[in-house]
Order: sequence, then structure tokens, then C-alpha cells
Amino acid sequence: MFSGSIVALVTPMDSSGEVDYASLKNLVDFHVSAGTDAIVSVGTTGESATVTVEEHIKIVLKTLEFADGRIPVIAGTGGNATHEAITFSKMFAGSGIAGCLSVVPYYNKPSQEGLFQHFKAISESSELPLILYNVPGRTITDMLPETVARLSEFENIVGIKDATGDLSRVKLHRELCGEDFILLSGDDLTSLEFIELGGHGFISVTNNIAAAQMAKMVKLALAGEIEEARSINESLMPLHKDLFVEANPIPVKWAMHQMGMIADGTLRLPLTTLNQALQPKVKQALLDAGVM
Repeated sequence: MFSGSIVALVTPMDSSGEVDYASLKNLVDFHVSAGTDAIVSVGTTGESATVTVEEHIKIVLKTLEFADGRIPVIAGTGGNATHEAITFSKMFAGSGIAGCLSVVPYYNKPSQEGLFQHFKAISESSELPLILYNVPGRTITDMLPETVARLSEFENIVGIKDATGDLSRVKLHRELCGEDFILLSGDDLTSLEFIELGGHGFISVTNNIAAAQMAKMVKLALAGEIEEARSINESLMPLHKDLFVEANPIPVKWAMHQMGMIADGTLRLPLTTLNQALQPKVKQALLDAGVM
């Protein structure tokens, strides 16, 4: 359940900014049909930074309800305050979620020891499987492989989503953390190379739009059929690049609305809709990738 093609699912909202649960159900059904291996609910792409605590919990539980056992759901449970991340982890105990994805604390720039103590405290507060999430482009702080290695010794810390784009870390994490530690890419541009180097899969933004293609690509890659996987990846490269012309999830929500996948492309402030000057670029990427 923690390998293969995992979607970092958007949180659809209506024009007033309220969560659109009808569209959310449709998205879950879409990923079940497309062969997606798991859903991350209310991660960065799901606008975890702008929904309330009550909404956060409801969105995860609704996603779990809509999944109805057909696809595993991983809850985003990160926070820049350790007590907040612990609260989320405890909230989902016994809910049926497959595990938690917890991001490196943002804004307050903890030391490596601070990161270790943060995730140690979360691990000790819950029996749920915990996936670490390192994305220094957003959090500023970079969790180094040596710190990941220390954390991998906790039984319920099972893997890492690495969004650094630094492919040298695949080998480092494997050597330091052992063969059983799950390595997931969080960088769509390099996700296939990540798997070729020994990764187990990815948690992807592109997957919101091209779910069937991404699922096929990762299955081929994990089976060693690299050339065919590379061909699919090359066709999706316009999306890997141009879904990040502005901060995620701005472009992907705009694209999904254009494709009729969600009823509205609304985001919550301080995020705003995709700049008009960039809209033709994202639309062309959709056309070039053959998904629109």
C-alpha cells in the first residue's frame, strides 16, 4: 500500500471556497478506476495549510468513506508544531487509514536534532505507520539522510517521501536505512529515475490528471520494463514541468477544472487562480501530454 503510483490528491472547492465533497467522491472513483495504488488526503496538494483542523479531519474521513476499502488512504498529518502533528495522528487512530504522511516542520527552521525529536514524539504517540516527508523547497529545512537513518529505527516510521529532486539520496537512504525502508519520490520530474535507482514509487501531482498513465508507468518500471516506462514518462514531461509554473496546487486545480474533473478551480487565500498569462502554457501541456 506504500508503493507504486500514489496521488497527492487535490481538495476540490466550490466558488465560495467550501469543500466540494461531490467532486471529491468523483475523484476517488476516478483513481480507483485508473489503477492508482493509494491516495494521500490533505497533503500539500490538498491545501492542508489553508483548511481548518475540523475540515482537515472531515476531508480525510470522507475520502476514506468514498474509498470504501477499494484503495488505501494515507492522511496528511504534518504541522510545524509537534503537538499539532501529534493531534492529527491521534485523531485518525482506528479510523481505517493506511498511515500518515508528516512533513518536515516549516517556517521555524529546526535543527537536525529538533527534526529527530519532532518525529520521534509523533512516532511514540501513535501506532499508525508514518511516512516522513522532506520538501526543503517549501519548508526551508532539509532533513538529512543521517537524520532519516536515526528515525528509521522506529518500528512505525516506515518510509520517506523525498521531494528534494536529489537522486543521490536514493542510494544514501537505502544504505543508511536498510532494504525494508520505503523510498517514495515527491518530485515528478525525476520520479522515474528515482524508481530506476531503487525507489518504490512516488507521491505525485501529475497523477491527479494522468492517473492511468502514471499507474502503468510505475508498474512497468518496477517490473524492469524501463524503455516502455520511459516512453510514457516522456509523454508526460510537459505536465511534470508545467504543473509547477506557479505554486502547487494552483496549476493542477486550474487544469482539472478545465478538463471537467472538478466543478470549480477555487483555492483559498493566499493562493489565487492561475495567472492568465500562464494559462495557455498549462493548456498546451495538457494537449501535448494527450490528456485534454
